Amino acid sequence: MKLYLSLILCLFTLQVLANQKAMTEEGEVVILSDNGTWVYEGGRATNLVEIPTNSNTFSKHINSTFTLKSTKTNSTFAIDPKKWKFKKNENGHDDAEYTFQLKDGDLYAMVISEQVEIGIEALAEIAFENAKGAAPDAKVVKKEYRMVNGHKVIYMEIVGTIQSIKFKYLGYYFSNSSGSTQYLTYTGTNLETQYKTDINNFLNGFSVNP
Repeated sequence: MKLYLSLILCLFTLQVLANQKAMTEEGEVVILSDNGTWVYEGGRATNLVEIPTNSNTFSKHINSTFTLKSTKTNSTFAIDPKKWKFKKNENGHDDAEYTFQLKDGDLYAMVISEQVEIGIEALAEIAFENAKGAAPDAKVVKKEYRMVNGHKVIYMEIVGTIQSIKFKYLGYYFSNSSGSTQYLTYTGTNLETQYKTDINNFLNGFSVNP
């Protein structure tokens, strides 16, 4: 079951960056997703929806002592090595730079990074529109700005169904001049409460090198 769930949800995640660029008659660059939806490059959304800001601050957990670095951006990821195992993508072809699994658990995670800078509002919108392409019933159940280790990110939760599996994605979306990063956790919706502490501690290991 662990392998099946991981493969299905991993394939769903990797559709996030399946997009192309085009130019409007006004000379503005837009990013096209596979299902025909689009957003402006640089962060200007097609539909302006106010995103609330969480007033709390989020910081790395004391047990997150092992730090991984992106080779594409200046993002870093501190994890608890006693709880998480990880694999680095070595072939250079997959969108996922790192994949993770909670040891002895059905909780998974992934780093998707690229060197193109995309406004975080547009990045989150692209992720959701591509989610709907893989799971038509996908919906955003929570979306907010957060300050994580001093960096502004969008936190977003997406729920949906793929091949009868009810899943939930919880992740951070960040972009700067070095590129764009998606730092995502995913599991079955029935397991979120069980893994909530692990999810929060994992995500809050996100940071950026100066």
